[in-house]
Amino acid sequence: MPTPDQDRTQMLRALALARRGIALTAPNPAVGCVLLDAAGQPAGEGWHQYDLKDHAEVAALQAARQAGKSVRGGTAYVTLEPCNHIGRTGPCTQALIAAGVSRVVAATIDPNPAVAGQGLAALRAAGIQTQVGLCQPEARRLNEPFARWITSRRPFVLMKVAMSLDGRIAPAPGAPGDRSSSLGWAPAAGHHIPRQPYWITSEAARAAVQTLRWQADAVLVGIDTVLADDPLLTDRSGLARRRPLQRLVLDSALRMPLDCKLVATANHDVQIFTVSNDEPRIQELRARGLRVEVLPAVAGRVPLDQLLAKLGEQGILSLLSETGTRLNTALLAAKLVDRLQLFVSPQIMGSDAVPAFKSMPAPLPLAEVEVERYANDLSLSSLLNNPWPAEAGTRE
Repeated sequence: MPTPDQDRTQMLRALALARRGIALTAPNPAVGCVLLDAAGQPAGEGWHQYDLKDHAEVAALQAARQAGKSVRGGTAYVTLEPCNHIGRTGPCTQALIAAGVSRVVAATIDPNPAVAGQGLAALRAAGIQTQVGLCQPEARRLNEPFARWITSRRPFVLMKVAMSLDGRIAPAPGAPGDRSSSLGWAPAAGHHIPRQPYWITSEAARAAVQTLRWQADAVLVGIDTVLADDPLLTDRSGLARRRPLQRLVLDSALRMPLDCKLVATANHDVQIFTVSNDEPRIQELRARGLRVEVLPAVAGRVPLDQLLAKLGEQGILSLLSETGTRLNTALLAAKLVDRLQLFVSPQIMGSDAVPAFKSMPAPLPLAEVEVERYANDLSLSSLLNNPWPAEAGTRE
């Protein structure tokens, strides 16, 4: 029997394998598996990649067979409870049982209602010792988007805000460095005036945001951000992904300029959500490769809950919100933000500068804040809505 320290070492390895699946597994979870033989020696390992179909456990078993190693009487370390149902592949529980493992250590229960404890129950029924809960926080952190989507059929919303120490996201209108005037739109002419943007955070922090985009299925802004900044909203991380990043714009009145970067680069990866029924405008945008979704208006605006439901139907597990003041506030007030990540720059911009948030119904406390440093900037990340089921703990 491996020691607790050895168990932890192997599970950390399984988690490292699972992370290889980031951006390559959706709509499935990212899962890693490590197999030891009966003597506690490495026998095989694997991770899930959606396009290759095999789940992590099956990939690890195949690696062991190819290496000529037996796992009979050995231990399997899996970052997510093995499945016990037939989907695109057969049940992983049956593969482990057939291979003769004597012990399975899972980091966490699968939040999928079709599994949710049934996988471990099947293993126990076959006489296999099971344990769940080792490195559970790390495993759940990795698959927060899957847990949200599989239980509620809406994406996990990560709100990113880059701001100053005094909570400002842009200089005051007309002030030096004002983004809305320095890279804005001439409303009458309908074209942009390219000038140098004002960056609040460091290059290192901006690179971290690209990593967040790589991990996301979609990125969201409001039309005001498009009019002020003319963003591309692309994933420039250079890392592999299996699905194009969907670039989403909330545009109630269809004010999207036809010569902006989003329109110029659209390849069925730009979606506009609107409440406008301006059919000629809709058809013009669609002809340029944009998708336009018309939703029923609520107080004249796009209903945020229905937006998320629509994205869930599209199989979007994770949504990165890079919105401005109004939408930041609306999403938080509606309790639709699952995780908030603030990139805070050591500068003070003053009360006339644009705030990150407007007045909130009540203070919003942040619990268990993860703190990272990027150059002189700080990143503060906190889970606001836990997508995982309430069950927890280690069970034998």
